Amino acid sequence: MPEDLSILTRTANPPDVTIRYGDEPDQIADIRYGTRGSDLPLLVLIHGGFWKPEYDRAHAEAMSTALAEAGWTTLTLEYRRISGEPDVTVRDISNAIESLPSRVDRHNGKLLLVGHSAGGHLVLWAAANNSDAPIQGVLALAPAADLEMAHTMNLGDGAVERFLGQGPSKRQDLNPMLMATPNTAVTILHGEQDEIVPPVVAESYCAVFANTRMLQLPDSGHFALIDPASTAWASVVLELESLSKR
Repeated sequence: MPEDLSILTRTANPPDVTIRYGDEPDQIADIRYGTRGSDLPLLVLIHGGFWKPEYDRAHAEAMSTALAEAGWTTLTLEYRRISGEPDVTVRDISNAIESLPSRVDRHNGKLLLVGHSAGGHLVLWAAANNSDAPIQGVLALAPAADLEMAHTMNLGDGAVERFLGQGPSKRQDLNPMLMATPNTAVTILHGEQDEIVPPVVAESYCAVFANTRMLQLPDSGHFALIDPASTAWASVVLELESLSKR
């Protein structure tokens, strides 16, 4: 099905605060406060874009705004995306998850990690790698969850090898498929009509981690999951409400 790409250029409300977690330009995060935030986990949002430097958090701003308006306090991460240097990316994700929540007001001390596409890969990686963080749950939206499969399928015109600087067999430590089982609830939402990251990639992850909840949404593509104007959006909010109550 044709993808609705309007979310990639849609404007949103500016953040309440932008904070730094390092000296590099991309080591920043936007905070938006929710009216129910003090009673809910902090949503840590990690954008996608196949780990490529040309895609930043701007396309996740409408999503961040909508979730803050729904009540959550949101922390939208930017992170370094340097092709062939994946350790820079995952180090930023870990540092942000470890250092930023204590600097954010209006949440209950727990975290929900939310990531889309390549950001979905990163939240699954973070859930397996950051076992000491107070992560209450993970919502991965159309995640590139299986790097070997994504590489074999040439998703994003070779995005996996561009990200890693080599084939994924050489960096098994960055493939969630080969990491420890996340010590938290994991839910995957995927559009059935997604041709950018087909559902079979997430199904591969679920076959290994059987406790993962996966819900496929009919008549939805890749970007519907981050679009507050889409029919898929109600499912995103519903799953976050469910994870918030665990």
